[in-house]
Amino acid sequence: MNSQRAARWAAFVLIAALAVLAALAIKGGATALITSGAVLVPAPDTENSAAAHQTGSSETAVLAGGCFWGVQGVFQHVEGVSRAVSGYAGGDEKSARYNLVTSGNTGHAEAVRIEFDPRRISYGRILQIYFSVAHNPTELNRQGPDWGPQYRSTIFAQSAEQASQAQAYIAQLQRTKVFDQPIATTIEQGKPFYAAEAYHQDYLVRHPNQPYIIQHDQPKIENLKRLFPEQYRAAPVLVGNAS
Repeated sequence: MNSQRAARWAAFVLIAALAVLAALAIKGGATALITSGAVLVPAPDTENSAAAHQTGSSETAVLAGGCFWGVQGVFQHVEGVSRAVSGYAGGDEKSARYNLVTSGNTGHAEAVRIEFDPRRISYGRILQIYFSVAHNPTELNRQGPDWGPQYRSTIFAQSAEQASQAQAYIAQLQRTKVFDQPIATTIEQGKPFYAAEAYHQDYLVRHPNQPYIIQHDQPKIENLKRLFPEQYRAAPVLVGNAS
């Protein structure tokens, strides 16, 4: 964990502890604090019609929603996903390095490239998992203790069709008001993806006892298992040194 993230983690622990104490005081010992952050959202209205046209053996989605460790970890446990790589999207190749992206000035977001078999899982289901358990889509440039545009909630559409489907789905979720706040997720199309450094790959799997992972990312895996049992796979698909 770098110094910036360590400082943010320490601040978050302090704030969380104060919030718990306040909740206990207000509720007389019965806390109403929700820590999982999971909201099971409805599937896209277009899910059935889209599934009928899935003929290829491989598609790619690129999603950003806070620190890429947790987003990658979630989709590594999803059936039908063959590879999930942590990386950067939104900026140029020269600035696609962690020490630069953390400045928040590169245009990049920490993102995950997800390769999946559309015959086993649809793009719509990928988005449903993304909105339900991978992150909080009502926060644009912040997730947990991490803040800045490099942690933004963004769908990097890989085609006009993906962009259209994502726009329709966001509009659907806004209408149904499944979240207390408006969805802040943006859609960016035509932005290349660059794989992150090797030490960021499979991070959740390799560091299960790190406090940041325990607090922010392991609950996402548990929520995936609980809310999407048919899509959950116990053994994650690992990438090793991604390229």
